[in-house]
Amino acid sequence: MLRRVCLGACVVFSLAGSAFGARPEVVIDSGGAPPEVLQSITKAVEAITRLAEDQDVREVSRLRRRAREAAHSALQTQGYFSPVVTLDVSENATGEIWAITIKPGVQSQVRTADLSFTGSIAQPRYADRRQTLKAGWLLTPGKPFINAHWAEAKRDLLDQASRKDFYFARLGQTRATIHPDTAQADLTVPLDSGPQVTMGEMRVLGLKRVPASLIERYVRYAPGDPYDQDKLDAWQEALQATTFFRGAFVTLAEDADASVDRSANAVQLPVQVQLTEAPARYASASLGADSDHGVRIEGLYRQNIVWGQPVWIETGAGLDQKRQRAFFDVYLPPSEDGYKNSFGVLYDHSDIEGVETSRTGLGWKRSQTRQAAGDSRVEYEVQWGMLVAYDKTRVTGAYRYEVPTWAGTWQWLRRDVDAKYEPREGNLIDFGLGVGTTLDDGQPFYRSSLRAQQWWPIGARDVLTLRGEVGKVWSDTDRLPQDFSFRTGGSRSIRGYRYQSIGIERGEATIGAPALALASLQYTHYFTELLGASVFVDVGDAAPSFKDMDWHLGYGLGVAFRTPAGPFNIDLAWGEKDRRLRLHFSLGIAF
Repeated sequence: MLRRVCLGACVVFSLAGSAFGARPEVVIDSGGAPPEVLQSITKAVEAITRLAEDQDVREVSRLRRRAREAAHSALQTQGYFSPVVTLDVSENATGEIWAITIKPGVQSQVRTADLSFTGSIAQPRYADRRQTLKAGWLLTPGKPFINAHWAEAKRDLLDQASRKDFYFARLGQTRATIHPDTAQADLTVPLDSGPQVTMGEMRVLGLKRVPASLIERYVRYAPGDPYDQDKLDAWQEALQATTFFRGAFVTLAEDADASVDRSANAVQLPVQVQLTEAPARYASASLGADSDHGVRIEGLYRQNIVWGQPVWIETGAGLDQKRQRAFFDVYLPPSEDGYKNSFGVLYDHSDIEGVETSRTGLGWKRSQTRQAAGDSRVEYEVQWGMLVAYDKTRVTGAYRYEVPTWAGTWQWLRRDVDAKYEPREGNLIDFGLGVGTTLDDGQPFYRSSLRAQQWWPIGARDVLTLRGEVGKVWSDTDRLPQDFSFRTGGSRSIRGYRYQSIGIERGEATIGAPALALASLQYTHYFTELLGASVFVDVGDAAPSFKDMDWHLGYGLGVAFRTPAGPFNIDLAWGEKDRRLRLHFSLGIAF
């Protein structure tokens, strides 16, 4: 038996084989070096041991020396320049054992970092810019000198310098002088900014149907303005956000780049906008089914550029067992600030839980999506809406009414998740306000709602999800539009109950209520990357007021499948009040 005793971190790896020509078993004693150092050594030595299989004795002896040298080099990349590395060889029944013992010594630290500047950036007017670059240098005195960090710091300096004013910025001969006796490093980083670069004429390539005026809507500058890569990126993103283009690239013209005199004080380069237009027309159709609506059929037609104007239209229809709708919308191109405006007409008919409603409406919508500052993954969506509608409502076994209304809405969403359509970690918050009035007798009504959801990753695959919703309506009219009040129940709210079956009972129907509250907790365990099972509990109610709520409890088990369109869930839930099991299935997309 071979006994292995390692002081500090230790790793053992091997590959079974015959006694002759087998890959050696390696035992590494890192001598207390950090885990990332041991990982680097292990990776370097393992690459050598793969070569030892089926080699003669002379070649294996050479590979032993290479393994020791590889460990030594790996230590240097982590800042250890005076290590002691020994490799001892022994044998067992399956082949050789290489025992590598390491005394890493002291990790080198940065003593000085000398950043120097030549080119136009050396002019007095750029003194603040030079100071900003120095202050942003990543590998400051006192930090460990690690090769990867050294390379990252140089890349970051060059990127910060070349993104604004100095398109031709280059690093000179950088140098890291290591002093092994004192475990210190002196860094020398010369940066040549080249000439100051300004933006010249705009060249637009690839336009066929889209008018050039649309490009000027987003790419706004005057020839002679300083070069700014952040502006080029913002213009490119704005063009890509429209439906008019499959691709958009905004850069400085590369052909002009080749003829530039880099020793000049200032040069001007054209701004090139390379575009690939999207198809003029697009049509799609879908067929699906879920437990809330039954079989669903939808169709959509889109046309880019109408009568030579930079707008697009969308028209479509959808129908299922409980709802039928048709619409025609006109979309204006996004504004420079990212606002998207549209207006259109719609017809919507639904018959759900004894409430039949037909709506004809004319509406306007404005939305904006933006990222939080820096590298944050937080995303915000804001939406304003206005609708003038005429509703005909029939409540089975009770009454019917017609009402013309005007309503304005505002919706705010904050999303902070690791994946938009199938999150495992993060949260989102959705807050909405609404105000409206009946147009025939001037009765006002108001609404507010709040939704929130939190995901916690458990282990490698599992997810714990908590969601909740609360809403309130204030109104003195009995002819409130049904979409302004609250009903709940079904696969996306309280499982174990029929879709929108929880509300206020009137005659043979369930109408919307002024108050809503619900919560849900679900744990999903994934057996594989694609298949999982869940256990859940839902509770909530829609009632005349929060104090009148009679909580509806539902709980059960489910199966989850990961698909390219998002998770597909099949849930079997017990409704405590109805005293029965119900099957729910839905294609879930994060809101």
